[in-house]
Amino acid sequence: MASIERTAYPQFKRNPVVRELVAAYTPTDAEVAFVAEYTRQPAHRLTLTILLKTFQRLGYFPVLDEVPPAVMRHIRSALKLRVQVKPANLANASRYRYYRRIRQFLQVRAYSDGGLKISARAVYEAAAVMDNPADLINVAIEQLVRDRVELPAFSTLDRLTRRIRTLVNGRYFAQIRAQLTVDEKQRLEDLLQVEEGRQKSPLHAIKRLPKRSSLQHFQELIDHIAELGELVGSELHLAGIPEVKRKHFAAEARALDASELRTFRPAKRYAVLVCLIHRARVQTRDDLAEMFIKRMGNIHNRGREELERLRARYREKTEAIVATMSDVVRVLDHHRGDTEAGREIRRLVNAHGGVQTLQADCNAIAAHSGDNHLPLLWPFYKSHRSTILRMVRRLDLASTTEDRSLIDAIELILTQERTRSDWLDEAVDLPFTTQLWRKTIIHRTEQGEERIHRRLFEVCVFSSLANELKSGDVAVRGSETYADYREQLLPWDQCEPMLEDYCKQRGLPATAVGFVNALQSRLTQVAELTDQGYLENGQVVIGEDGIPVLKRSKAKEMSVGARALETAVLDRMRERSVIEILCDVAHWTRWPRHFGPLSGSDAKIEQPTERYILTAFTYGCNLGPAQAARHLRGAVSAHMLSFVNRRHVDANKLAAACRDIINSYAGLQLPKCWGDGKSAAADGTKYDLYDQNLLASYHIRYGGYGGIAYHHVSDTYVALFSHFIPCGVWEAVYIIDGLLKNTSDIQPDTVHADTQGQSLPVFGLSHLLGIQLMPRIRNWREYKFFRPDEDIRYEHIDALFRDTVDWDLIETHWKDLMQVVLSIKTGKIAASTLMRKLGNYSRKNRLYQAFKALGSALRTLFLLQYISNRELREQITASTNKVEAYNGFAKYFFFGGEGVIADNDPVEQEKAVKYNDLVSNAVIFYNVVEQTRIMKSLMRQGWKITREDVAFLSPYVTSHVKRFGDYLIDVEAVPEPYETELALVV
Repeated sequence: MASIERTAYPQFKRNPVVRELVAAYTPTDAEVAFVAEYTRQPAHRLTLTILLKTFQRLGYFPVLDEVPPAVMRHIRSALKLRVQVKPANLANASRYRYYRRIRQFLQVRAYSDGGLKISARAVYEAAAVMDNPADLINVAIEQLVRDRVELPAFSTLDRLTRRIRTLVNGRYFAQIRAQLTVDEKQRLEDLLQVEEGRQKSPLHAIKRLPKRSSLQHFQELIDHIAELGELVGSELHLAGIPEVKRKHFAAEARALDASELRTFRPAKRYAVLVCLIHRARVQTRDDLAEMFIKRMGNIHNRGREELERLRARYREKTEAIVATMSDVVRVLDHHRGDTEAGREIRRLVNAHGGVQTLQADCNAIAAHSGDNHLPLLWPFYKSHRSTILRMVRRLDLASTTEDRSLIDAIELILTQERTRSDWLDEAVDLPFTTQLWRKTIIHRTEQGEERIHRRLFEVCVFSSLANELKSGDVAVRGSETYADYREQLLPWDQCEPMLEDYCKQRGLPATAVGFVNALQSRLTQVAELTDQGYLENGQVVIGEDGIPVLKRSKAKEMSVGARALETAVLDRMRERSVIEILCDVAHWTRWPRHFGPLSGSDAKIEQPTERYILTAFTYGCNLGPAQAARHLRGAVSAHMLSFVNRRHVDANKLAAACRDIINSYAGLQLPKCWGDGKSAAADGTKYDLYDQNLLASYHIRYGGYGGIAYHHVSDTYVALFSHFIPCGVWEAVYIIDGLLKNTSDIQPDTVHADTQGQSLPVFGLSHLLGIQLMPRIRNWREYKFFRPDEDIRYEHIDALFRDTVDWDLIETHWKDLMQVVLSIKTGKIAASTLMRKLGNYSRKNRLYQAFKALGSALRTLFLLQYISNRELREQITASTNKVEAYNGFAKYFFFGGEGVIADNDPVEQEKAVKYNDLVSNAVIFYNVVEQTRIMKSLMRQGWKITREDVAFLSPYVTSHVKRFGDYLIDVEAVPEPYETELALVV
């Protein structure tokens, strides 16, 4: 049975606050009149009103004994009845008569009147693309509410969804089984058998994770994709199976071991194994492309290092030649006659080694005097050559544009793999490469003919391949991250019907011409206003040299009252352990309800809530199951904690648990003194990793191997969304995802970020998605301002502008831009997937160029506002300071394991960050509850607390939190209800 706690099935709140009681349970005049029409006695009036208001709130009729006393008291008070009046003890006939009249009054049908058919149809359609029973129950509830049908008992919906889910999945299992031959079935069975002399089954090899980037691991990854290719399962076996189902079945197989899979019925066992193999192939292709890109990057890094080494070697010769030249100039200055000067110069040259020696030194220095490291790459590439050629034979590469020149060049290299000649015999088209590469690989003969150096050409081609894989100009068929993004877009004929409504919703013109004209007019107006207000504003000063200088604003100082308040609050914070805080917040928000088995059914483990809280503490504080179990005094074993983490918790469930805390936090009054929730800030912080995984990379700024936890933090201080990404990835790629994937009650429409969190394509995409991107830009003078028209000139700020927006390009590709946006909004493609492509320069990709052109206009608009509005700059700085403070706050609770994420599985790494968010948000919520309690107590003592003073406080308080010692848990201890309201002096 699915847990009611994990669904949207309406239930009474344990401790509703006054505001919620007034909003949900106060009868209107029409409702009072309706009750008066059918009842005479006060007890019956109270009973009918309770049934009416609770039905409106829940969608079904509750048992009167289950109605919370607070609700009953509020309704009794609203009806102006005496305290002694109790609900009437109704006979069945009277109760059912009340039910019918309430349904008629609210125009709602009984579930028996077609509800089963409505819910069954909705669940059947959803079961094709969903698998979690709780999600299917939510679909049924949503459809019944939409069709104004009374909700049945939860057990009715649970039985219905389980039956339909089993039916739909059973058909998929049977479909896959029917495609398998007898031999293929046996080969799948063999995957679960442990051969004699071995400790693990072949299934373990399928689940193998990629290791860090190295030549050996690169070769092992190619071997792995070859082994996967020989296993059972092809696209034919999975034809007609939705991708979401493939992923779910594969995830189920990945979470279980061979002995557990052997207990499945044959049809299901075959299906989940085939899906696991399919997903392993997809992931390995992605890993292989990623490894190749990293290896080519390593080859180029070694080439640059070799260039620096050669420069250092020839530095002494350079100094000697400069000294010789200095002597020559001195001779020419001293001797006026050419004959005498020439004789003296020859003597000097001979004294420095002679003409030939100096000539050789000059040639050697000239060869390495520039920044061109490309001629030095072959020795470093040579060791990778055979492996890279194996890779391109194994992967199915395809151009995503009409330009196939790079694919043709790769095919040429494969045909000449064993050629020993230094030069290519065939003419080659080179539009895929740069001018520097052309200069490096093309040589002219004495006869003036051009020849291409074969070895350097090969390095050039695969360097270009790495770049085009990153930019999306080349795709890997059968992969996910490196697939052709165009195939993931919503077809234009499906976009067109949605276009007008979407543009109206976002306030955008619904035509290309209208869109361009509106944006050009806006940029023209803002630029003119900035120019006109230049002298009066005084924020930016452009000197005679044309270099602009932005005046700094002074930080607000903390008042005496604010300091006193901060001290008073800190002194009164009650000391609590992390586990105690998690227990209290679990009682208030019920966040553990989202954890449970992959099947979606109720947990079969003992004391699940306690186990879930301990697991969140164990992984959120990075203790690890073994270390945590030692400090829990036998309350739980390391295996129990590890089991819950692997089988009952995934990233989506952690996000849902966080969402419960965030939604409860949004109902508190105190955070509204810090922000209105309409803006958020994004920033990344490095977490150390062991280097035996593909995600780990060396971070130059922080030093050491690790990954980046990229957080989106509300202006109210709570963390909304986090993602774990590799070091070196442009953080702007993920800035939009955090807002789009945030489904909490706090919905910001403005995002601030550091300089890393912006780029021209991101500015363009954010605007079309209705998101205002306002980053903190340190070196803003280095960014190019774009004129709205090439003929426009400005009196004061003209020196800022260095180019003109390409409006024609935006207008030409407006449909393409809107197709991308609608594809993201409908969930066809993730914004980060697209930004990974558009975040890299592409000569071929016109979509990249169109987004860049759009971004040039929008970033100029922002920069003009940024330099002329001091309050905006202060707001951006304050918001980005909050996310930076959150990074430190979250790491305070990540104290175990020396702060190193020990797991090499990217899935577990992502979970580690989300566990840490869960713990951090729980402490933030608890701190605000405590601060509210303390300030209400202070006000009762006569303190006058103003919003201005409260604005200086922060929920990132840790002095009262106990992190160490023996960890005790008592989930039966019920904390006192928390207060949401806080009346402050304005």
